[in-house]
Amino acid sequence: MCQDYLEFETEKRFDLITMIMCDFCALSPNQRKKILTRFHSLLNADGAVLLDVYSLNAFDQKEEVSTYEHRQLDGFWSKEDYYGFLNTFKYEEEKVILDKYTIIEKARTWTVYNWLQYFSPDALRKEFEVNGFKIEEFYSDVAGKPFNSKSTEFAIVARKLDK
Repeated sequence: MCQDYLEFETEKRFDLITMIMCDFCALSPNQRKKILTRFHSLLNADGAVLLDVYSLNAFDQKEEVSTYEHRQLDGFWSKEDYYGFLNTFKYEEEKVILDKYTIIEKARTWTVYNWLQYFSPDALRKEFEVNGFKIEEFYSDVAGKPFNSKSTEFAIVARKLDK
């Protein structure tokens, strides 16, 4: 099924919903609330969510930069010849990073704004609790590696609560 997961509808109910590759971090606060509400409605009574996020350790390692490169990211942005410009902006109070990519091809110029939220375990726990979940466990990755507070990412298993 190929569909916007923020709009996904089905009559089926699930025991487990996964969201990997730190995709939760790319959502705005309103989108995160919407997806958690959606997850809650799609889960069976004792269902769970497994997802990973970027940690504050990763945020602390990020720096504001401006770079450019011919065929930036090994041609990721286009099969045409291009130059890619990256401007990274760091928002300390919000714990958000913006990577602004400007892609310049012969025929066009376009921009991609990649916003990423970074989380502490406590901040993520609060966000899940407000939306009807209890985090049961923290891990260093979605494969279940034991939690390490120095990790640049961490994963959680959150159980659905009755609202």
